[in-house]
Amino acid sequence: MFGAGQVGATAAIELAAIERAAVRGWPALETRRIDGWVARSSSGGSVRANTVSALDYVGTDLDASIEAVVSFYRQRGAVARFTITEVDRPEGLDAALAERGWARQGDHVTMAKPIGSLAIPGRSSATTLTVVHHEAPTADWMAVYLGGLTGGRREVAPRLVAGVPKPCTFVSCLRDGRVIASGLSVLDGGLASVQCMATLPTARRLGAARVILAAIEDWAGATGALRLYLQTDSDNAAAISLYVSAGFSVAGRYHVRELPT
Repeated sequence: MFGAGQVGATAAIELAAIERAAVRGWPALETRRIDGWVARSSSGGSVRANTVSALDYVGTDLDASIEAVVSFYRQRGAVARFTITEVDRPEGLDAALAERGWARQGDHVTMAKPIGSLAIPGRSSATTLTVVHHEAPTADWMAVYLGGLTGGRREVAPRLVAGVPKPCTFVSCLRDGRVIASGLSVLDGGLASVQCMATLPTARRLGAARVILAAIEDWAGATGALRLYLQTDSDNAAAISLYVSAGFSVAGRYHVRELPT
């Protein structure tokens, strides 16, 4: 069972700050506060934009709060889901949902690293790669990012991207003048995100993703951030290996609880 007791007090505070920044950094198309929880709806696709963030519960009747969540999603023709982190409230929420029949879905990790030097890989191809920062997504940036998505995520992603708060930077990696990789970072106090990482299939293994990471870290450091954070699927071994090699470590884990239809 996940619970705040699984991490130390300091780590829990840091993880909660990251999880709150992640909610703000990828805002859903519609949100509603339910006893402190944030119910998010975006017509399918993104997990973060279509689940309840349960970081700040202030209710006194858990059954009534859960029923309000179910009603919120039912009114929108959507499946009710919670994102379950290690710092959710109330403690024991994951077990409570499991006891009520909510099914566990995909596992994810939250990773973080202090801002510092990040060496660009020593590949000869890396010298042919250039980086451009944009205040808003360009058509080429969007094409690369959307190319890595499927189904409902691809359909709703442009609207989610349009709602990303400032300050932020959209990063493109170019080779021979063509955008081959994308990334996004949103500044939130001392934290900066790593989001929307994608590379064209024909441009894999050229070091483009690491170049994007380095550019994001440089930007984040210059804007006053102290730490980078990101979230990815637990079974995405290639991405996790890249992030570990770039200095990231696991700060927390989360999964989804879904009400069976």
